[in-house]
Amino acid sequence: MATVAEFFDQVAAKVDKSKIAGMNAVYQFNITEEGGGEWNVKVADGELSVAQGTAENPSIVLTMKAADFLDLIAGKLNGQTAFLTGKLKIQGDMTLAMKLQSVFALG
Repeated sequence: MATVAEFFDQVAAKVDKSKIAGMNAVYQFNITEEGGGEWNVKVADGELSVAQGTAENPSIVLTMKAADFLDLIAGKLNGQTAFLTGKLKIQGDMTLAMKLQSVFALG
């Protein structure tokens, strides 16, 4: 299983650029507890960039425990289920949350 940091190191290479064409958004990921951290992912003009830390004005903020995030990216935890059970907290543009699975190739 990949670590949270490994996921963010590799995510830019895994993204299908056709799925981010026309998107302009900043995803802020706040991964809590051991093995977590903060990353922001900027999607603009068909390109994606990842940086560690907090974005100044994110379009959406997603907060999860590291263990739950790893289950999500491994396909063991459904994003909707995580949100409905409180394992995933979302602030901001909910339509961006709906695109997470396809954009970031989760699961």
